[in-house]
Amino acid sequence: MSVVLEVRDVTKTFGSVRAVDGVSFTVRRGTITGLLGRNGAGKTTTIRMITGIFFPDSGTIELLGGKSGDPRDHIGYLPEERGLYRQMKVVELLGFLAEIKGRRGADVQRDIARWLDRFELGEKRDSKVEELSKGNQQKVQLIGTVLHKPDLLILDEPFSGLDPLNQELFRELLLEYRQQGKGVILSTHGMELAERLCDSICLISQGRAILTGELRAIKRRLGGNSYRLVGDKDIEEGLDRLRALPEVEQAVVQDGVAKLLLRPDADGADVLRRIVGFLRVHELRSEEPELEQIFLKAVRDAA
Repeated sequence: MSVVLEVRDVTKTFGSVRAVDGVSFTVRRGTITGLLGRNGAGKTTTIRMITGIFFPDSGTIELLGGKSGDPRDHIGYLPEERGLYRQMKVVELLGFLAEIKGRRGADVQRDIARWLDRFELGEKRDSKVEELSKGNQQKVQLIGTVLHKPDLLILDEPFSGLDPLNQELFRELLLEYRQQGKGVILSTHGMELAERLCDSICLISQGRAILTGELRAIKRRLGGNSYRLVGDKDIEEGLDRLRALPEVEQAVVQDGVAKLLLRPDADGADVLRRIVGFLRVHELRSEEPELEQIFLKAVRDAA
């Protein structure tokens, strides 16, 4: 599987603030890589170095194995801060965005028509951008991001503010891009979304990459310490006692089910014996950890 993007030990400082501190990760063709972390972790600064908006203070960024020409012509970037020329007509704006990336003529006009129909915007082609709803404006910007058929698609919090129907359209596009052998970077702080879509992750905290790699391999490595606990209705009331157990690193309750992350040397049977002292237990079994659990533990361990 060939590499689309290689980021090696990049740093970026603004004044006295080290926004990105030695981040490294790889994006391969046919995969979606999650660039994960809380707001302010350094995700957007990393993206801006990849797209050439910022230059790294140190480290290297190699796109498409050093392919000739301007690397930015091979990137489709949807920033978190959306921006469109509001007075332009939709079809004119999309033609303009395609031309910036070197596409023009009848071929691109056919692609524009196809994308507008797919996103149910065909009747809006001659409307001004400012006349569209916020959701439709986001769809126009996404179309403009992919019209030049980029090898690497970078989406920064793409689902923010979208209704469920439009979220599904965006998800379909990401999965299609992966199927076509393209590379995708999905930058988000939404762990549930990343878990559903991503093949690999780069988890950033305070500017540093604290966990990188293929998501399934990471889960296999950490899976032995994750447990599902089903008990009586009072399980929520026992949450503080669960968290106080010396073998428990993390405990959360979702829909009446407790998710436990145990310490590496903990024994599940010993933990069960402790829990039955204050809870009536129906089930305690090992299961694959959720990305949210992995994220919280990684951030806490790196602090």
